[in-house]
Amino acid sequence: MEEVKKKKDFLLIKLFIGIVLGIIIGNYANEALINVIQSAKYIFNQIIAFMIPLIVLGFIAPAITDVGQGASKMLGTLFLIAYLSSLFAALLSMTLGYAIIPHFNIPTSVEALRKLPEIVFKLDIAPIFPVISALFLAVFLGLAVVKTKSTYFTGLFSELNNIMLFLVNNVVVPILPFYIGTTFATLSYEGTIIKRVPVFLIVILMAIIIHIVWISILYIIGGILNKVNPFKVLRHYGPAYMTAVGTMSSAATLPVALKCAGKSNVLHRDVINFAIPMCSTIHLCGSVITESFFVMTVSKMLYGTLPSLPTMILFIILLCVFAVGAPGVPGGTVVASLGIIASILGFDQDGLALVVAIYALQDSFGTACNITADGALALILQGVFKKDFQNI
Repeated sequence: MEEVKKKKDFLLIKLFIGIVLGIIIGNYANEALINVIQSAKYIFNQIIAFMIPLIVLGFIAPAITDVGQGASKMLGTLFLIAYLSSLFAALLSMTLGYAIIPHFNIPTSVEALRKLPEIVFKLDIAPIFPVISALFLAVFLGLAVVKTKSTYFTGLFSELNNIMLFLVNNVVVPILPFYIGTTFATLSYEGTIIKRVPVFLIVILMAIIIHIVWISILYIIGGILNKVNPFKVLRHYGPAYMTAVGTMSSAATLPVALKCAGKSNVLHRDVINFAIPMCSTIHLCGSVITESFFVMTVSKMLYGTLPSLPTMILFIILLCVFAVGAPGVPGGTVVASLGIIASILGFDQDGLALVVAIYALQDSFGTACNITADGALALILQGVFKKDFQNI
């Protein structure tokens, strides 16, 4: 676990370095240098865009087949509860976004000091298929494999998941600091980025507050269903929360989360052993809270308006689907959903990079929210099925 922690911390440091160096270099760059930076940024964007449909297929389809392999009413219910938790968490974030973001002092018409030159070199890497096609393909194939009980394709999807996880860790994640750095360099070259930095700190604080609100709601629901004090579970989750903050990894935090949940005399042992590991993979309420709030902020920041209500609802519905099968890496949800941010919300390269950047800055708190809320979902599941866990 210590090794994982160092790796995640190093990634966070690289992201900070990319942002700082990007701002500094962009502030002093001449036209020739900014041309090189723009070309690099374009290529990084093309690589990420190419990988997104493959990520969708490689993570969502195996997630469906895994559920099918252990098919039971209880598992399906937990899957539904996790999705609904993420969905309503994102809707809460959206509602607060519409109420709060218009009051932020967000500069939307800052005049650029310099105009970006035309990109000299472009390398177009077309995705194999659109991201929405990948989503439907993943869902249909996953369900078909479960229905036909195909052991061959179940194993194939499992291997595909391992391959895509390798590519995400060794291709997508390593280039993110450079992608973010080149984006901030171009924004700094234009002369607008300095006036927007304070907004980042405000929205990160707001996201953490929404995390706390949603965790409280889930634990209250769990307490009502079980007719117990939910604090008897929540009070043990301090070590898991801090581990998640330090590692930014649900997988690395899982052993600590199991230990914390096990200290409660409210949760049944079968509930803990069943729900906590499963939720660490499929329950990402903190991540969708953050991303929903951040895309609205970036839309206001870069494009002058908030997305329309129907557009945001469609985005959130799809975002929560992506979150269920998001890669088990830092920023997995936002990386997997870049396609729908572009296709549904209409973000350009600058918008995508800004979302990734501010998301990365708070990723540890989003993971901590996910892990802490898993205890509430275990409590809710126990309340729904009562003593049925004794028969697992």
